[in-house]
Amino acid sequence: MSFKKDTPQADVCLILEGSYPYVAGGVSSWVHDLIQMQPHLHFHLLILLAPASKRAARYVLPENVIGTTEVTLQRFPKGRAKLARSPLIIQRIEPARNRLMHSGGLCDLATLLEVFSEYGDELGQRFLLESRSAWDMLLRMYRQDFSQSSFLDYFWTWRGLLGGLYSVLKGDLPSAKVYHAVSTGYAGLYLARAKLETGRAGILTEHGIYTNERRIEIAMADWLHEDAYLQTMSIIQTRRNIRDLWMHSFQSYSRACYEACDKIITLFEGNQNFQLHDGAPKERMEVVPNGIDYGQYASLTTNKGNPGFVVALIGRVVPIKDIKTYIRAIAQVKEVVPQVRAYVIGPFDEDPEYFQECQQLVVHLGISDELEFTGRVDLMAWLHRIDINVLTSISEGQPLALLEAGAASIPSVATDVGACREIIEGDKREQPAGEPGGMIVPLSNPASTARAIIRLLSDPLLLKRYGCAMQARVRLYYNKTDLQEKYRALYQACMDSPNDSSELSKVKA
Repeated sequence: MSFKKDTPQADVCLILEGSYPYVAGGVSSWVHDLIQMQPHLHFHLLILLAPASKRAARYVLPENVIGTTEVTLQRFPKGRAKLARSPLIIQRIEPARNRLMHSGGLCDLATLLEVFSEYGDELGQRFLLESRSAWDMLLRMYRQDFSQSSFLDYFWTWRGLLGGLYSVLKGDLPSAKVYHAVSTGYAGLYLARAKLETGRAGILTEHGIYTNERRIEIAMADWLHEDAYLQTMSIIQTRRNIRDLWMHSFQSYSRACYEACDKIITLFEGNQNFQLHDGAPKERMEVVPNGIDYGQYASLTTNKGNPGFVVALIGRVVPIKDIKTYIRAIAQVKEVVPQVRAYVIGPFDEDPEYFQECQQLVVHLGISDELEFTGRVDLMAWLHRIDINVLTSISEGQPLALLEAGAASIPSVATDVGACREIIEGDKREQPAGEPGGMIVPLSNPASTARAIIRLLSDPLLLKRYGCAMQARVRLYYNKTDLQEKYRALYQACMDSPNDSSELSKVKA
């Protein structure tokens, strides 16, 4: 067990992957608010970063954050190249590791942790990734399952996945009374490790479903090159391809996390079906919706009714937000409503190549005078200008942008992802059903998005009704005070629960 040294024990260790405090966005804002809403608790941040991640803080850490630990994925101690009883080590590691890259779970993670604990710092990168034993393991898996795939793609996938896994198993673990991951993936894997090693309570809060988001990214990846016949629907294809290897590994990591958790939280009911599919125990699942400071947004004085119309997409300029569909929709809106003014409100430095493509598309479509990228701004200073909020994402959890705009009585046009339909049309809590707070449109469909925007801009009374309906829904069901009390009670219950220090041996048994 490798605890972070010289750091006082925290009440809660938040495990964060690729988000707070270095990336702005909905999940990071949620984390920041969560910490501030629990001033009586001490938090430690366990921050997982990609090797090339920028580390410029986007948030000032609250005073009740008493420590941070950064773990760079793919990096872990070198260790020794040769170890006594190497064949025995391989014999213990290989089956568990292979299952975690196929359909494994918590028991396989426990096996690896047991071996890693026995050999300590001697077992590191030289033996696990660079030794002849590691090379032979790689070849055995390739010949068994992937011989029809590119060996070069397989090699780097294998090394990337295992480098991430091993860096989680070898990284420092802060001491805490409760471990709380804000996603599955590597953060969830770290949570599972913490549960096994410490016996402390583990909480998972999923905004979007990690495996779904990775599935989208993998499907879009242009660095995976499979032979053409492997991309057909042929029923004779029995071997796995490289995309399968990525997805099966992340599904195994999710399963291990779910099995380790005492409480599995998501933001809306629709996500629970995905969690169940990936192995979450139903009895540990709960829905806790996002909340915002309703009064802060509802008090804004709007400029609606001024000449011209303002449409905005509030979000990061990254592929999963599908900014290009929004741009194409605005080009179509301009043909019908020439006085429209459109904005993309959010940071654009996370994926510079995608941002450049979006800028080029704006120029190509001839809407440089109508559409502007603002970068990171004070949203409160902008909301009063907006007539319609647009969300074109291909994956979401429960987007704060819809709630914040809704509290300011701004209707939304959104794709049918995550909790967007529940927010705009209401869920089963709303009896009788209220009026919609906007319109739902298909994914990656500029024409449908444009038609919805045009309809609302063409009917001021409908625009106002939908805005009022959205504001009422946020006030009743998405207020931050409810979120604050729910997590206060949850943290206290977990801290009061007995510490099961025998968790690792129990799982192995």
